Amino acid sequence: MAREPLIAVIDDDEPFRTALVESLCSFGFSVRGFGSAEDFISGGQQVSCDCIVTDIHMPGMSGLDLKQLLVASGCPTPVIMITARAEPWLEDRAASIGAVGVLRKPFKSDTLISCLEKALRA
Repeated sequence: MAREPLIAVIDDDEPFRTALVESLCSFGFSVRGFGSAEDFISGGQQVSCDCIVTDIHMPGMSGLDLKQLLVASGCPTPVIMITARAEPWLEDRAASIGAVGVLRKPFKSDTLISCLEKALRA
């Protein structure tokens, strides 16, 4: 029996992170939440997850920094970035370092699921 894809959700906003984890679980994904990119890295989760959903703007290591670190270490795990900010350059910057997509908060669950399905097929 095939296992459900494991999704890592990294966001410093605890209520948002909890809601996103619960939402993805309701769609049948296995999900682990992390309050920071540093917590995610220190737990060694980058090698076991199938996709990463990370906030771009967090204290400490940003989502952009995390993606660059993953690329530098040869980690092929697809990354979806989320943000509440509207700077027009964010999407180009995220795409330039290999992010699968950028979603602006608030976003619909269906939009995230479509992006996850695309990332998991890649």
